[in-house]
Amino acid sequence: MVVKLLPGGCYVTSKDEVLDTVLGSCVSACIRNPRLRIGGMNHFMLPRPSGHGYDTWGSLASRATRYGSASMEQLINRILRAGGTRAELEVKIFGGGRVLSSLSDVGNLNVTFVREFLRQEGLRVVSEDVGDTCPRHVQYFPMSGRVRVKYLTARHSADVGSHEQSYLKGLERAPLAGEIDLF
Repeated sequence: MVVKLLPGGCYVTSKDEVLDTVLGSCVSACIRNPRLRIGGMNHFMLPRPSGHGYDTWGSLASRATRYGSASMEQLINRILRAGGTRAELEVKIFGGGRVLSSLSDVGNLNVTFVREFLRQEGLRVVSEDVGDTCPRHVQYFPMSGRVRVKYLTARHSADVGSHEQSYLKGLERAPLAGEIDLF
């Protein structure tokens, strides 16, 4: 089965599934416990809410997976609750491209955020494909840890950029809901 992740999505499985997403400036982390064959993927657009720092966890917790700060916590927590162990987790990161010159370099902010987050959490990044100017179609196979990345054409950049701008505007209007466990 193929599971499609949109911005704000987070999915963990121990089944033979394919996790599929398209990334422009957004970032996806693919995290798994290889021994237990439990893995998942997230898809976030911004590192954290504008004007909030790492020391305001209460306000961030209510923002579910809209932002990298909450999305990363939720992905890791779901894997741990499914039986994964932190010491065995392997991480692969993708996306963070600069697909629209009219947007600030959100992709670079996302990549910087996710690298720093993973460093602080002591999690090892085994591979990454980040930056550049092209969008990516990413398929992750959590059971094996294999990833397939297809670079999309310039024509797709405009489409992905347009979707990202629409999603960004929707974030400003949508009510905040959801929960995560912070350790």
